[in-house]
Amino acid sequence: MRVGQGFDAHRLVPDRRLVLGGVELPSQETGDRGLEGHSDGDALLHAVADAVLGALGEGDLGRHFPSSDPALEGIASSRLVERVVEMMSAAGFRVANLDATVIAQAPRLAPHQPKMRENLAALLDAPLERVNVKVTSTDGLGAFGRTEGIAALATVLLEPLGGSGAGG
Repeated sequence: MRVGQGFDAHRLVPDRRLVLGGVELPSQETGDRGLEGHSDGDALLHAVADAVLGALGEGDLGRHFPSSDPALEGIASSRLVERVVEMMSAAGFRVANLDATVIAQAPRLAPHQPKMRENLAALLDAPLERVNVKVTSTDGLGAFGRTEGIAALATVLLEPLGGSGAGG
């Protein structure tokens, strides 16, 4: 078994779509603000990918998908996660459990939480009951509380492909 953790944060900027956990939030909810980034800026998927890479001992997203690579500009973060999952499978592992938290004062994310969870389970090829997504605010504290950005944390437990963890 291997454990990895991931963290990502991006600034909210005008005139950009907001994508979290592979879910594009409606512009009327976001005020036409989205996450700045070389890719689509999906902080949740970035944190999850970093957690998996960490569990594999393979560094981080920046090592594998540098922002200096013009071919990656605007790429959907789900594509990056798909590549990381290929690496995970090739190394002989699968997700035993994922727990992730998105930190955002606004927009309200709770209505989108189930779809984020479903997207992550599908991307990770994991049963839904092995994937958890939480959303929280900072009650107005700090940069995230001032709605300057959004952050995400993820912890993943990987098991060998032949493993027999609970729920599987």
